[in-house]
Amino acid sequence: MGTLYFILSLSILVLLHEFGHFIAARAFKTRVEKFYLFFDFLFPIPTLLNFALFKKKIGDTEYGIGWFPLGGYVKIAGMMDESMDEEAMKLPPKADEYRSKKNWQKLIIMLGGIIMNILLGWLIYSQLLFWTGEVHLPAEGVKNGIHCDSIALMAGFRNGDIILSHDGGTKFESFLTIPKELLLDDIKTVEVMRKGQKETITLPEDFIARAVAARGHGLFDYRIPCLVGDLAKENVIKGKLQRGDVVIRINGSTITYFDDAITTLSTLKEKKADITFLRGTDTIHVSVNVPKTGLLGFRPPTDLKLYRGYLEFTEIQYGFFGSFKAGGIKAYKSMRDYLKQFKLVFSSKVKGYKQLGGVGTMASMFPDDMSLVGFLSLTAFISLILAVANLLPIPMLDGGYVIMLLIEMLIRRPLNEKVVDNIQKVGLILILALMIFANGNDLYRWVMTRFFHVG
Repeated sequence: MGTLYFILSLSILVLLHEFGHFIAARAFKTRVEKFYLFFDFLFPIPTLLNFALFKKKIGDTEYGIGWFPLGGYVKIAGMMDESMDEEAMKLPPKADEYRSKKNWQKLIIMLGGIIMNILLGWLIYSQLLFWTGEVHLPAEGVKNGIHCDSIALMAGFRNGDIILSHDGGTKFESFLTIPKELLLDDIKTVEVMRKGQKETITLPEDFIARAVAARGHGLFDYRIPCLVGDLAKENVIKGKLQRGDVVIRINGSTITYFDDAITTLSTLKEKKADITFLRGTDTIHVSVNVPKTGLLGFRPPTDLKLYRGYLEFTEIQYGFFGSFKAGGIKAYKSMRDYLKQFKLVFSSKVKGYKQLGGVGTMASMFPDDMSLVGFLSLTAFISLILAVANLLPIPMLDGGYVIMLLIEMLIRRPLNEKVVDNIQKVGLILILALMIFANGNDLYRWVMTRFFHVG
C-alpha cells in the first residue's frame, strides 16, 4: 500500500506540475506537442526505449502515459527540452512556437510548473488547517521531559530533561521543530531543566554530522505513557493487545513511560516476559517471548491529543480565510527549511551528500497504514520540495531555463543555439549522475540493512 500511495502522490504532482507549464503555454498561444505522465523513453536519455503505454492525439497535442514511471513532461514546440529534439530546432521558428514568444512570456511558461506546485502545497496545507486545526506544543509543554536516543545522549541530553531555550535564552519555535532547528540553525548551546536545576548543554562539534548520518533517528521525543498505538504485523502479543491499551508492568518492573518499556525489554531479548496492561478499567496479564529485537511490535499513537496531562499544548482552530494565511506561512517554512538543508549537503564536515536518497527514500516516506490526512500532508510537502528543487539553476531543470532566459533578457538577444545545446547536454550529464548517485545510496543502504543489519 505504501508503494501505491507513493505512485498516486507522484502522479498527482507530476500531472499538476506539467499542467502548469501546459496552461501557461496555451495562454500565450504556444503549441504543445506532447503532454505525458511519466516518460516514454529511458529518462534522461531521450533516444532509448521510445514507447508509450497509452497515447491519444487531441488537436495539436499528443496526450499519453509513458512506461518509465518517474516524472513526466510537456513538449513545447520550439523549445529544447527533455526530448533533446535538435532537428526541430534547426528549422525556422513559427509564430506558435516557444522561441517566437517574448521573454516575459517564456518566463511565465517556465515558472508555470513551479507555481502550480507552490499553489498545491499552500492549498492543501490551508484546507488541512481549516478542517483539523493545529496543535502547538511549546518546548516547556513537555512537562515530563524527553526520552533520548543515542545521538542525543552523546550530545549531553538526558532522559527527563525539560528543554527550555537555546543560545542564552532564545525560545524554540515548537517542541516538534527542535530536531530540525538543531540541524539547520547553527545552534551552539541548549538550556534544559534537569532534576529541578537549570543546566546548559554545549553541543559537540560533530553533533550535526552524527545526527544527519542517523537519518532522522537518534535524537529525542516527548516522554509519554506506554500507550499502544498502531500494531505492526510482527507484534508478539497477537490477538490480546489492542490500540488504546496502556502497558504498566513488565516482569514486575513499573512502566511509567514508553522509554521505560524500551529499556526493560532490551534486557529481556529472547527471554520470557510477563506483561501487565490496562484496558479501560480492566487489568490484563499475558506472557510472551521477547524477540531478539527487544520490541513487542507496536508504536505509540501520533495524535498528541491523547496525551493530555502529560503534554501541555494549545489547539488552534482557523476560519476559512484565516487558514489560507496560516497555510501560506507553513508552506513558506517548508520551502525555507528545505533550502537550508543544502548547506548540509555541501558541508565538508557534515557530508550530507551521503544521505541523499532517490526513489526508494521517497517511497519509504509513505507507510502502508497511511491516513488521508497523512497522505495529503505528505503530498503537499513533496510538492513544495519539487518546487524548490526545480528552481535550482541546473540545465534541464526549470531553474536552468529561467537562468538562461534572464541572461537573454539582460543581454537583449538570444543565446547562441550551439551554446544552449551544449549547456543542455551538460545538464543531462549532471542529472544522470545525480540520479545514479542518489539511487545508488538507496541501494547501498538497502543492502547494508537487508543483509548486514547495519543502519
